[in-house]
Amino acid sequence: MARRSPGEGSITKRKDGRWQGSLQVDGRRVSVYGKTRTEVVTKLKALQKEVDEHHRLANPGKLTLGGYLRQWQEQRDIRAGTRARDERTAKHLAAWNDIPLAKITPFKVASFFSELKKATSPRTAFGVYRLLHKAFADSVNWGLLASNPLDAVACPRYQPEERSLWTPDQVQWFVAAMQNGQGGHYGGLFLFLLASGCRLGEALGLRWSDIDFKSGAVRIERQLTEVNGKHIEQAPKTKAGIRTIALPSFGLEALRREKEHATSVRVFVTEVGTTPLVSNLRRALHAICRRLGLPKIRVHDLRHLHLSMLAMANVPVKVAQQRAGHASAQMTMRVYVHLLGSEDRLAAEALERAIGPSCQVSREGGDLCCKT
Repeated sequence: MARRSPGEGSITKRKDGRWQGSLQVDGRRVSVYGKTRTEVVTKLKALQKEVDEHHRLANPGKLTLGGYLRQWQEQRDIRAGTRARDERTAKHLAAWNDIPLAKITPFKVASFFSELKKATSPRTAFGVYRLLHKAFADSVNWGLLASNPLDAVACPRYQPEERSLWTPDQVQWFVAAMQNGQGGHYGGLFLFLLASGCRLGEALGLRWSDIDFKSGAVRIERQLTEVNGKHIEQAPKTKAGIRTIALPSFGLEALRREKEHATSVRVFVTEVGTTPLVSNLRRALHAICRRLGLPKIRVHDLRHLHLSMLAMANVPVKVAQQRAGHASAQMTMRVYVHLLGSEDRLAAEALERAIGPSCQVSREGGDLCCKT
């Protein structure tokens, strides 16, 4: 067996394929975990460096998980919607709130997730894992824990549900129905979401002063986020979210109709002038789908449909990215590839269009020739 270098401590390979290393200082043994031996060696050396510099190992004292999570959430610089979502996720950890942070081990965490997966959905277990992993990673950075217990626990598997969007014919049927007044009070909002590709919060934050009917464009500068039944006005998530969007005629016409009975500085409001709740909009769209015989979709799927139509019209990804307000083209490209196939397929289709349908390739005398 090769001799260990200084600072490596004791290193073994676990039955699950991961590596575990431990270091003992003043009678206290601390373990770290990693996918490779090199990763564990690096973590152990970091522990040894901490001991050499501060003459101690990380120690959370009597701080409990619940107490730590509350303090962790308070100091995070995150958006209100994200904070509310994380607070809902953290409720699944309520049974662990009184457990000392120092006593949370990978084995206990693995057992917890085993039970959580039985009691909840894969999506919930996945969300709890991500939240807890981030919280523990920060505790390591702050010197409360020597290593992240979740590094030794496999992330629960979660495969997002594949959603089917409407066909082009179904989209045309929907647009015609909305234009004929079959969408009820929120028909104009749903038509605008389809025409603009805006996020729902951006549409709800839209003011009449943001619309230039002469040029046929809208300016997106803010969004409304619903938190516990109340709406908070915020800037878009990224700088890319602040943008100007040109509307097709059916989208501009929907705004003109809304203008005829405007009662608020905001474009899309309830019949009494307040901001509509997401749950009510969801029910309204599902009711429209039932009346029109269309497959049920989410309100957010209207944004996906918008990008779908851009993809099918061969609009460049960069243009679609700017229109959607994505911070990078990666998200936009995922939509395009999902709809049209791989980038390799897109390249093949581009070559076919460049050559043209009139060019027929045949083999004569062993040589390739082009007949027009």
